[in-house]
Amino acid sequence: MQLRYSFALYPNTPQRTALARAFGCARVVFNDAVRAREDARTTGEAFPAAGELSKKLITEAKQTDARSWLGEVSAVVLQQSLRDAEAAYRNFFGSLKGARKGPKIGAPRFKSRKDSRQSIRFTANARWSITESGRLKLPKIGEVKVKWSRTLPTTPTSVTVIKDAAGRYFASFVIDTDPAADAARMPDTDQSVGIDLGLTHFAVLSDGTKIDSPKFLRRAEKKLKQAQRELSRKQKGSKNREKARLKVARAHAKVTDARHEFHHHLSTQLIRDNQAIGVEDLAVKALARTRLAKSVHDAGWSTFVTMLEYKAARYGRTLIKIGRYEPTSQTCSVCGTKDGPKPLHVREWTCAACGTLHDRDHNAAINIHTAAGLAVTACGAPVRPGLVPAQRDETGSHGFPPEPRAA
Repeated sequence: MQLRYSFALYPNTPQRTALARAFGCARVVFNDAVRAREDARTTGEAFPAAGELSKKLITEAKQTDARSWLGEVSAVVLQQSLRDAEAAYRNFFGSLKGARKGPKIGAPRFKSRKDSRQSIRFTANARWSITESGRLKLPKIGEVKVKWSRTLPTTPTSVTVIKDAAGRYFASFVIDTDPAADAARMPDTDQSVGIDLGLTHFAVLSDGTKIDSPKFLRRAEKKLKQAQRELSRKQKGSKNREKARLKVARAHAKVTDARHEFHHHLSTQLIRDNQAIGVEDLAVKALARTRLAKSVHDAGWSTFVTMLEYKAARYGRTLIKIGRYEPTSQTCSVCGTKDGPKPLHVREWTCAACGTLHDRDHNAAINIHTAAGLAVTACGAPVRPGLVPAQRDETGSHGFPPEPRAA
């Protein structure tokens, strides 16, 4: 399995200038590639091949006065930008033909220097390296200071340098994990759990444990409103407006980082303690269009479930998603009687058949545990056949952040 390890970078002023130049050159090459493809589509000609674009937009462009500054950055950065454009079109056509899983995606668009995220990628051909003093040496940029929050398990073949909306820099490495080390880190267990995700509590487990919702966005709302109000009063294009924009971006980044840290700690704990986990497949996009939209986004259910998925695959655990239309809140977990839908303000209800008083969320978590086939009968036999742990060599997880989150 592949995981992404991110570390904070602290470039000095000349290095920031060099990185800005590299970001700009990569962006220009990407936009030139998109423009060449769009011109070919408009005129009805065949799309230019990757080799043809590389020769025209990089090699020959460096010889012209209009693009001579492309030679000031590493050629690998420009080539990787062309590959990103190729991948964007490949994903777009795959989505049109139905060959690509997931939601439909649009055609590649032009990048802007005002985009919230800028990135460049260096492969082994660029001859980047990590110095003995622990700095990241990048071609035509220099030795950049890195905050190593942990040790890289293996030597990476590429590094992506990222600048986010808050003006922070990160070095991102893609690492192949060691299945034997993962198995030793998390030995097998005979425990299983069902999880009911909600807003009153972030999660209620089938064993009765209730995990409060941190509500990071709600808690920071006052500070965010003040920062956004100050931003709206600044003159567009002024330096003060840019300072105010950074202040807003950093406040949002602080909320996002705190939420991710919470998700990582909780998901790792659940994966460590349980061999199998049952969770409901929630319609988050639909819920995010209701009056509860802000609270739904603040909870971050999709990110949390995604973390459970890749960690379960990494450590040989089993994650089972039950259908979103399963009546977990309507069914008595004791006798199985379906008691009908209930409004959200009803947090407790009594089963009309057996007279059991149920906590709404705990009852739903037990039903999720049962629907996932993890519950056992009174004699100790499983309700459904035993679960087969996901094979590590059959899984892949690209682009997900590791745990715990790097600084």
